[in-house]
Amino acid sequence: MMDNQTDTNDIEDDEDDDFGGKPKRIMLVTDAWEPQVNGVVRTLTRTVEECRAMGHEVEVIHPGLGYKTMPLPTYPEIQLAMGARKDIEQRFKDFEPEAIHISTEGPLGMAARAVCLKWKLPFTTSYHTKFPEYVNARFPFIPLSAGYSFMRWFHNAGGRLMVATPSMRDDLAARGFKNITPWARGVDTVLFNPDKRGIDGGVYPDLEGPIWVYVGRVAVEKNIEAFLDCDLPGTKVVIGPGPQLDELRKEYPDIQFLGPKYGDELAQYFADADVFVFPSLTDTFGLVILESMACGTPVAAFPAPGPKDLIPGTGAGAVSEDLREACLEALKMKRERCREYAEGFSWKSCAEEFVKNLKPQPKPEGRKFWRRLRRLGRKERKPLF
Repeated sequence: MMDNQTDTNDIEDDEDDDFGGKPKRIMLVTDAWEPQVNGVVRTLTRTVEECRAMGHEVEVIHPGLGYKTMPLPTYPEIQLAMGARKDIEQRFKDFEPEAIHISTEGPLGMAARAVCLKWKLPFTTSYHTKFPEYVNARFPFIPLSAGYSFMRWFHNAGGRLMVATPSMRDDLAARGFKNITPWARGVDTVLFNPDKRGIDGGVYPDLEGPIWVYVGRVAVEKNIEAFLDCDLPGTKVVIGPGPQLDELRKEYPDIQFLGPKYGDELAQYFADADVFVFPSLTDTFGLVILESMACGTPVAAFPAPGPKDLIPGTGAGAVSEDLREACLEALKMKRERCREYAEGFSWKSCAEEFVKNLKPQPKPEGRKFWRRLRRLGRKERKPLF
C-alpha cells in the first residue's frame, strides 16, 4: 500500500545528518496520551518533559486535541481519534518540525505516516506493545501473521524503529523489520523510593504475608491468571483498572483486587509488597518492573521480552518458565540491591537517546521546504475562475 506523493523535489534522506547538539522543533504523534495511564504514556510524557528541559521545542499531536473519538473495541478506556489528517497537515505546516516521531500505530499514527510519505518527510517510529499478540488475544480469528504484516508495513516506511530491549530488537529483525535502534527507558527514583515502605504491613496491615502484588492493566493480554493460579503462601494483590477486572473478581474471590492507584499512593503499594509479580508475555519492556525495583521490591516474571533483558543476573528479581519458582526465588532477594539496580536508569538518558535516534530534515532544506509547501497550498486553494 502506497500513499500518493506530492512532487516537492525538496527532501532527500540523509543517514548521517543529526542535530549537532542544537535544540530543535520535534513533532510527536501518539494515540496514547493522558488521561490514559500506562507504561507507554508514562514513557512519552517523561521523554517530552526531559526534551523540553534540554531546550527542545516539542509539540504533541494526541487524541485530546478536540478530534472526534470512538472507544477502542473491547477496551473503552482508550479513545481513538478519527478524521484528523487535515488537521495534522495544518499542524505540520504551522509548527515546521525539524524531526517527526510517530509513536503508535493507531488512527493518528496512520494519518501522520500518510502525510510524511506524501510530503517525503523523514520520520521515526517506536515499538511499544506487541500489537499482533494483543489483537490475537482479543480476537483469536485474526492470526499473528496478519498483525505482523501490518506492523512491518507501518514501521518499515520510517527511517528508524526504536525498541526498548535487545530481545525485542532480535525478535523484530527476525520478522523482517528494518532499521532497528535501541531506546532504553527510565524510572522516577524520587517518586518510587524504598522510603515509602511503611511499618506493620504499611498499606497491607490486615493481610497475611508475604504480599505478592501485580500492578498494571487488568486485561487478557497481561496473562494475569498465571499469577492468580500460582500456589503461593500469603496474599495476592492486584492493582489496576481494565476490562477484565469484574470478571476476575468473580472468578477469584480470595484475591485482593484494589483497583487503580496513582502517584505517591501507588509507590506505597509497590514498596510495602514483598514481591512484584509480572506475568505478562506480551510487553516489550515493562516499566513497572523498574518502578517496583526502585521501591526496593524484587520482581518475579517469565523469561519474556522485557523481563529477560532487565532481570537475570541482577540480584533484583528472578525469571523462570515456572512462575511460582520465580516468585519464591525473588522473595530471597535483598531489597537494597533492587534499589541500587533501578538507580542506573534515568529519564534524562532515555530522552537523550530518543533525540539521538531522531531523523532531522536534511540540510540545508529545513524551513525552505515548509515555505514552498505553504505556497503550493495557496495555489491549490486559488479559485479557477
